[in-house]
Amino acid sequence: MSEGQKICNGISCITTIPLRMCLLGLLIGETPLGPTLLQAQETADEVQLVLTQEVQPKPAVTFQLQQYLLRREPALPNPSSAKEWTADAEKIRTRLLDEVIFHGWPEAWVNAPPQVDGFEQIPGGKGFRRWRLRYEVVPGMEVTAILYTPEPLHGKAPGILVTMGHFPELGNAVEFNQTLCINYALRGAVVLNPEWIGMGELSQEGNEHWFAAHLDLVGANGVGLFYLAMRRALDYLYHNPHVDANRIGMTGLSGGGWQTIMLSALDERVRASVPVAGYTTLAGRVERVGVGEAGDIEQNATGFWVGQDYSTLTAMRAPRPTLLLNNTGDDCCFRAPLVNLEIFAPIRRFFSLYGSDSAFLFHANTDEPAHNYGLDNRQQSYGFFIKNLGLNGDDREIPVGEDIKTFDELRGTIPKDNLTILGLARKLCNQIMRDPVPSDPSALASWTQSESKRLGTTVRYQQVSISQAWPAWNTWRKQIESISFRFQLSNGLPAGGIWMKKVATPNDAPLIIVLNDGGMKAAGKATWDRTPEIADRLDRGEQVLALEVLFTGDSAPDQPAHLFTEMMAATGDRPLGIESAQLLALAHWAQQRWRPTRLLVETTGIRSQVQALVAAGLEPKLFSSLTTYGGMQSFNYLLDKPVTYLSAPDLFCLDLYKIFDINSLILLAAPTRVVEQHPSASSTPPNQ
Repeated sequence: MSEGQKICNGISCITTIPLRMCLLGLLIGETPLGPTLLQAQETADEVQLVLTQEVQPKPAVTFQLQQYLLRREPALPNPSSAKEWTADAEKIRTRLLDEVIFHGWPEAWVNAPPQVDGFEQIPGGKGFRRWRLRYEVVPGMEVTAILYTPEPLHGKAPGILVTMGHFPELGNAVEFNQTLCINYALRGAVVLNPEWIGMGELSQEGNEHWFAAHLDLVGANGVGLFYLAMRRALDYLYHNPHVDANRIGMTGLSGGGWQTIMLSALDERVRASVPVAGYTTLAGRVERVGVGEAGDIEQNATGFWVGQDYSTLTAMRAPRPTLLLNNTGDDCCFRAPLVNLEIFAPIRRFFSLYGSDSAFLFHANTDEPAHNYGLDNRQQSYGFFIKNLGLNGDDREIPVGEDIKTFDELRGTIPKDNLTILGLARKLCNQIMRDPVPSDPSALASWTQSESKRLGTTVRYQQVSISQAWPAWNTWRKQIESISFRFQLSNGLPAGGIWMKKVATPNDAPLIIVLNDGGMKAAGKATWDRTPEIADRLDRGEQVLALEVLFTGDSAPDQPAHLFTEMMAATGDRPLGIESAQLLALAHWAQQRWRPTRLLVETTGIRSQVQALVAAGLEPKLFSSLTTYGGMQSFNYLLDKPVTYLSAPDLFCLDLYKIFDINSLILLAAPTRVVEQHPSASSTPPNQ
């Protein structure tokens, strides 16, 4: 290349300068390329001082998110008769199963009969027998279970499904759980106690419940897997020749309590139900988000809170016998006085419609100040099932300490190639088939238009505007001026940003919006051996608007973001769509305020990359260019690495990867010029 030759990248041209001229420039304080290294460092230092200012307090963001979610709380139905509620409950049941829980799941998997394997007897005790077995949830994934039967067993016996919650080390070998199951068997019940996915002998890497988000990503609602696992267990009990199909009960603690209300509300084969400290209303979760009540991703499944919450599911139990057990001093969640107020009291009228007031009961355990299925709660369940399923004996617990087995004595044999939740997501990913992008220009234009609308539907895009832009802080020193803004969007959610330029830069200079997964403070630092992005842009004579959309930097709550993102998805939103809508609204606001000759976007990290690509795909003519640093080349990266839901919860949008990939989003962004800058192999994107 000759001295002075131009290198053009489609946006700007750089003229190469002889080395001797650069050295001369350093001696006199400037170079033909721009400011000296010293001046560049001064700019970077000043930028960092500006970015240290807090734009908005995180507790305020938490409050705004709580207010937003509370406005989306579904109303409790108000039927006037038992006949009306029976019909309405069936409609809710059908819609939840067909449109939410089994969204994206192959029909053949959903309707498959139970397949049981590995049946083997374990030493029992006086008056009962014990067996281990495995059953298939979906092809390639089996779970284990323990079956307890009375000895001797004559005729048809009641059946009880016992589900447990988050006991990752011992799973269903937990002592109180065995005690409960043995006591039911000694009273004449056939008891099935399945292991919960991710717990006990199913606690393999890749089975953490958060990987349900990866199922969402590839198009199968994550809650469907958990529901199938519990329903398959019910199928086994229901078809067991020794079980009276009209006398089946269900109970469980914590996550098992959640399983109990889910299955027993949506499957009418469960006659008697005893959920223990397992759930509350959406309002209860939102209001007490910081004390453990927000729940897990399967409890706040995508779309699950649209039209109903768990109070509605409790009402769907009417008139079938139901006992709610909660603890007054619970050290985890769902304390008895609050559940009584939020669920039991409002739901009593549904049982009254059927004249079944006595079928709906509540017990507040005061004996153990903990999250427990302790002696008091267990004995309450014995009495309840004696009355409603015809168990034998009384409600006093039978001592069975000598019959408790260790984890190793109870564990079965899981196939080495048994799928995990993550493995299942990868399997479904490999089955995705997308139509090819048309090459004909007219067909491509039609495809782009329809796919842009489809993108908006997938991310649940709702246009928003800036209802308030508060100037919170400003600086003017060393040739840099800045204004910090707190933004209030028309939907009540916040964002933040800092506008900067050099004093000498024209007011209509090109404006670049800078997004960084680590927030604005991270955007002011050097990344992957390149100069600090904001300082570099200012030295080029551009204006910069460093933004923090919702869930980033100061615009993140003071509680873990995933607690809010999962509840937002459960109420019908998609956090990714909300963030992209904010970016579009703020870009339009910046256009109107500063009238720049060009509007550009620069992102760092995978979250901001996708936010910007979605925004550009929804409004492809808004940005002149989009440059991404440290992004993904495919959503498959989220599965391969894997990226956890907790580190990037907004990316796990239901159906997103089933329909789109990074390359298709880039196509939708045209005519926006997208430049991808990937880090070296030793570099790691922020927040990974």
